[in-house]
Amino acid sequence: MVYEEKMITNGEPEDEEEDEEDLVDPLETMRQKCAETEHCVHTQARLEQCETRVNSRSATEEDCTEELFDFLHARDHCVSHKLFHSVK
Repeated sequence: MVYEEKMITNGEPEDEEEDEEDLVDPLETMRQKCAETEHCVHTQARLEQCETRVNSRSATEEDCTEELFDFLHARDHCVSHKLFHSVK
């Protein structure tokens, strides 16, 4: 009888909840930190200026693809130097 009780309790999870930490993606953390650096802030400002300019016009063929890629490149360049030092 004791053997059967052990099998039942070992086979099913206990009712007690374990305290699990919420996992934080280090990539997202690094992206946020890098977006605050001087070069990234500058490229993000250029992107926002472009978006404001494009949204203020009703008929324009201009888009902000170049500015977006410049910002993403600057941010990811910063992340690439820092991220792999924190990965275990």
